[in-house]
Amino acid sequence: MGNGFIHPYVPNAAPAPRRKLLEAIGAGDVTELYAAIPEALRVDGPLDLPPALPGEQDLRRHLEEIVARNRPCTGSWLNFCGAGCAQHYVPAIVDEIVHRGELLTAYGGGTYSDHGKNQALFEFQSLIGELVGMEVVSTPTYDAGAATGSAATMACRITGRRGILVPETMSADRRSQLRGFTKPFATVETVARDADTGTMDLADLRARVSDGTAAVVMESPGYLGLIETEAAEIAAIAHEAGALLIACVDPISLGVLAAPADYGADLVAGDLQPLGIHMYAGGGNGGFIASHDEARFVAEYPSILFSIAPTRDGEGFGFAWSTMERTSYDTRHDATDYTGTTQWIWGIGAAVYLSLMGPEGMAALGRGIMQRARYAAERIAALPGVSVPHLERPFFKEFVVDFSATGATVAAVNAALREAEIHGGKDLSREFPALGQSALYCVTELHGAAEIERLVSALGEAVR
Repeated sequence: MGNGFIHPYVPNAAPAPRRKLLEAIGAGDVTELYAAIPEALRVDGPLDLPPALPGEQDLRRHLEEIVARNRPCTGSWLNFCGAGCAQHYVPAIVDEIVHRGELLTAYGGGTYSDHGKNQALFEFQSLIGELVGMEVVSTPTYDAGAATGSAATMACRITGRRGILVPETMSADRRSQLRGFTKPFATVETVARDADTGTMDLADLRARVSDGTAAVVMESPGYLGLIETEAAEIAAIAHEAGALLIACVDPISLGVLAAPADYGADLVAGDLQPLGIHMYAGGGNGGFIASHDEARFVAEYPSILFSIAPTRDGEGFGFAWSTMERTSYDTRHDATDYTGTTQWIWGIGAAVYLSLMGPEGMAALGRGIMQRARYAAERIAALPGVSVPHLERPFFKEFVVDFSATGATVAAVNAALREAEIHGGKDLSREFPALGQSALYCVTELHGAAEIERLVSALGEAVR
């Protein structure tokens, strides 16, 4: 839009309306809108783009060449990398339903035009609520990180405080996302990791929690896979200081782990990806927030909530949005938070998955994942020079593997595994330098004894 060029497809590109919009918000130049973005991340000058492709067939060929460079997680390839997006089995019925036109294309709509979608999302809320032990569940957020950020700002508004305590083992990505999202409202501080248990250091938590703490964020299972066995004590410490407990969970673990409500969580945040959502490049994620049905919580939800009510003639039920005055759809520029509808299709998929599995299916699935992960960890720890820290502690799906004593770097190990058509664990050496040359491995219901033995054999060759 420089040099006097007015793009025909960009709204308000002409100088006069641009100037009028800037004056309305009190900005002298459009660059002021990007002041929060560090200079190092801004592009200086025009993008260095290649010439436009002449035809559709050229574009197709170009994209196919890019796709061909992908190394899949299917066929002969194995994948043991999780760290926030893991490979789970997606039943065929989930794909069949979420790809139905009336659900896939439904956006906002109305009470009657999108009645089926409204009911599907109400069922999603109900099923997640049963899983976490809460009565109120949001429609899907962008991901678990977004859910955690919104839950943290909810806690700040509810308590009138701005301190947020998070575990040292929270992933760097989620911590960065949380700090960036809550910066205007909260101060995020880290609680140390207990070297003996690998989980939250309760002594450090007691030292840090204060009358300025709005919430303690606890992850169970944590980013490094360990289960917080002192969850009830963490909740008690938070509540004694007048703070809330935000429990961040992997919902697929809740068939075997206690519901967050059972150990005193006030708010729950989680990721939907394990519940029938494929891994996609840049997508396939959705999150949720949950709480008890208390006015102080419900009033602060940024998300649309679906409710059910009987029809006047008593012959059926209706499903519609409730308490819309809370949301950015009604409050617009005065909103305390923002929510969108982009992930709703994944909520419908999660509802199909949970209704298909049922309580017994989720319990069997959780037990199977824990057994597979334990077997894999013990087999890997038996390799010369390789160790699995805190192997004696309970963990779910993911665990740390330390290659430091072998003299091999994680990068070298992963390169060797790729030669064997295996995606190894996520390299933690930069994210958690104190862990040395360690990687985060993920084992799900897709990994049987044969797949685990193939990994162990390839690891043995890689560190020899």
